[in-house]
Amino acid sequence: MKAVTIPAFGDAGVLRVGAVPIPAPGPGQVAIDVAYAGANFAEVLYRRGVVDVPLPFVPGIEVAGYVRAVGEGVEDLWPGRPVAALTIVDSGGYAEVAVTSADLVAPLDGLDIGMGTAAALPSNSTTAFLVLDRVARIAPGESVLVHAAAGGVGSQLGQAARLLGAGRVVGTVGSAAKIDTAKGFGYDEVILRDRLADAGQFDIVVDMVGGPARRASLDRLASMGRLVIMGNASGAKDVGVPANELWFSNKTVSGFNLAAFAAAHPDEAGRALRRAVEAAAKGELRVQVEALPLERVAEAHRRIEAGATTGKLVLDVAAL
Repeated sequence: MKAVTIPAFGDAGVLRVGAVPIPAPGPGQVAIDVAYAGANFAEVLYRRGVVDVPLPFVPGIEVAGYVRAVGEGVEDLWPGRPVAALTIVDSGGYAEVAVTSADLVAPLDGLDIGMGTAAALPSNSTTAFLVLDRVARIAPGESVLVHAAAGGVGSQLGQAARLLGAGRVVGTVGSAAKIDTAKGFGYDEVILRDRLADAGQFDIVVDMVGGPARRASLDRLASMGRLVIMGNASGAKDVGVPANELWFSNKTVSGFNLAAFAAAHPDEAGRALRRAVEAAAKGELRVQVEALPLERVAEAHRRIEAGATTGKLVLDVAAL
């Protein structure tokens, strides 16, 4: 089969489309004929070598397509069934066939949702529900601040906050050009990140940017507020959080990593995925999707690295 591989760590130019063996599902697993694969910052980190993976490596943490085969013990999925799936635990989504745990699969039959949109949901939309509900433990009426509000996961967090009963929902963006786009994703207000000091206080702040935004996020927390850290897109050095400050101010800092969570709690990650898919199919969750041919994967990575995307990029694998 054809797949994108990372033969060596480096810039987007190292990515190659070539032939690799077709994977087969093991016990409890499903093989999927991939129609579309989501493109994410996580795969950029794999390519750069930030995440230690064996080379050559096939990236790709989410897909949509049709069940090709099932492993021993899988009873509720069958060949030909349309599905969306998280492939984040072992990766491999940038390929014509991907394998993942059956727990991390959401059936699509009977739902009004296209394959391109379905491929954009497993990572970002699942993360949005897990971060707000499972980690931040959002309560009705609470205020939420989300950084990178026009990006893939930021575009879902604002909407998920609304669905989970949030009160005031504010997003930040790095440039004025992204303000109008972010406003379409459930935010009451969208502000430039460098003006965060004037935004007031929040019960929940979600930070995937890092650097100065992390310290500013902690300052924006109200008493009993929760900061959830789920990325470092700025590439800045780690920002320390003094434990005594948390003690004196009644604040909480938590981390969330979807790959680690899905590996440890695949059943819970799968439930969140299916919740996200159903919300999107009902029109409660909007995803702005742009599809590129798989051969343009390097372009997708460059745009993600440059912060030049809004919504979600997906790769058209079936068009190979």
